[in-house]
Amino acid sequence: MSLERFSLQGKVAVVTGASRGIGRAIAVGFAQAGADVAVAARSAPDLDALVDEIEGTGTRGLAVPTDVTERAQIEALIDRTVSTFGGIDILVNNAGGTRFMAPIVALRPEGWDKAMRLNLDSVFHATQLAAQRMVERGGGSIIQVSSIAGLEGAQGLSFYSAAKGGVRLLSQAVAKELATSKVRVNSIAPGWVATDLNANMRQDEASDRFITDMIPMGRWGDVDEIVGAAIFLASDAASFVTGTTLVVDGGQTA
Repeated sequence: MSLERFSLQGKVAVVTGASRGIGRAIAVGFAQAGADVAVAARSAPDLDALVDEIEGTGTRGLAVPTDVTERAQIEALIDRTVSTFGGIDILVNNAGGTRFMAPIVALRPEGWDKAMRLNLDSVFHATQLAAQRMVERGGGSIIQVSSIAGLEGAQGLSFYSAAKGGVRLLSQAVAKELATSKVRVNSIAPGWVATDLNANMRQDEASDRFITDMIPMGRWGDVDEIVGAAIFLASDAASFVTGTTLVVDGGQTA
């Protein structure tokens, strides 16, 4: 097989939650693989800096400040991408996460609702809107950034596990629905990957040891280690791959 099948040359990608961490790494990786990339997040200055880096690779970038909890803003993101670049071939639903933990007996209903809006509802809206464009275009690849918390229930994170588990099953169902339209839908389930959001855990010796002891490889993942999985799923090299979850967790769920 030619390595050209891993190229994203001539493709148009949208990456949400792209201002930092995994999303930023995927956006830059896609550009290095040849794609034009529209990047979305709430922070306009961070997106502008990212576009400069994308365009430094020789491809085109587009910054679209977006709150993914608002369907109208997601629709505007898709519309702007299509009007600027002529279409959309790849969507990465990366926006999500949580900044709190709570046992079920203490979890506030508004906390549950907030987690669902960010981690599951946003994925539905973006997937539906992008899929409509991709079906018209004759194909595409939708990639959800899920979590191993969506494979195994995580204590204190029932809301997050429920949302990410929902993303995984939504993706499997939609993959079957869209298979004959040549639109592929897959998920990536990262384990413990070092980002700004968990810097405090890595800096605390006890927390860091607790995490790394769970991982057979004995270390945190790096954001760049998610990029290869995303490029594979976005590319023609994965043309017979749909409805699957690619786990990148250092062996934690093995």
